[in-house]
Amino acid sequence: ECPLCLLPQPPEAFPSLASCSHRSCWACLQQYLCLAVSESRVPVSCPHCPAALLPSDVHRLLPEPALRDKYEEFLLRRLLVADPGTRWCPAPDCSYAVFAHGCAECPRLTCGREGCGTEFCYHCRQPWHPDGPCAPPAPSLATPTAQPAQPEESAHGEALAWAEAEDIKVCPRCSAFIMKINDGSCNRMNCTVCGCLFCWLCLREISDVHFLSPSGCTFWGKRPWSRTRRILWQLGMVLGAPMVISLAAGVAVPVITIGIPIYMGRKVLA
Repeated sequence: ECPLCLLPQPPEAFPSLASCSHRSCWACLQQYLCLAVSESRVPVSCPHCPAALLPSDVHRLLPEPALRDKYEEFLLRRLLVADPGTRWCPAPDCSYAVFAHGCAECPRLTCGREGCGTEFCYHCRQPWHPDGPCAPPAPSLATPTAQPAQPEESAHGEALAWAEAEDIKVCPRCSAFIMKINDGSCNRMNCTVCGCLFCWLCLREISDVHFLSPSGCTFWGKRPWSRTRRILWQLGMVLGAPMVISLAAGVAVPVITIGIPIYMGRKVLA
């Protein structure tokens, strides 16, 4: 019986995977891989465990050549995005990557794709500007350009901009747009393009103790803590921790020094 579709299948309908020992039928694995690749969730993990499927198994299970090419493209793009020296050509309809290691002093880059040849800056990743400093980044969906409007339109625009700023943000590592559904989910986000783990509230890469640190970010909240609340929390930790430790020591020391000998004496006497 397939654990995904719960239908009885012959033994030859369960392909083996090199990454783990879990088994599912061909139809379920193909449907799962098609959905994962179409949503750019690459590398693809096993449907039963976090183990990543090997590219040989993915090529063997994907039914369409176009999906295989898309899988290879997403896999290569993810590896390149994780490289800090890779720069992407800013020309429209050009997704060519340029390896620009050690180009900080000579920031003029040229796209090597045939027929493109776009020149752009290594630092700001915008078209080359030889006569001036780097321009500020272009306004994103989260920061719309301000335009004059009527009071009603202005209020509606502010509400729309606030909703967009709440729902769509930019990955701090690869600058990919990420949308978070307002369904009460946590603020620990995982970028499917570069695999970056970041906080939705402060947009910084996080560790396992980020939401326990005095950064003001909460795991489930929609807003970071205010400065006053962070200061009060830090004072509470500084002043409260010694009190809790002293109270625990005041209870534990008499129990250890008096209670254990009495308990052991009664056991020996019995």
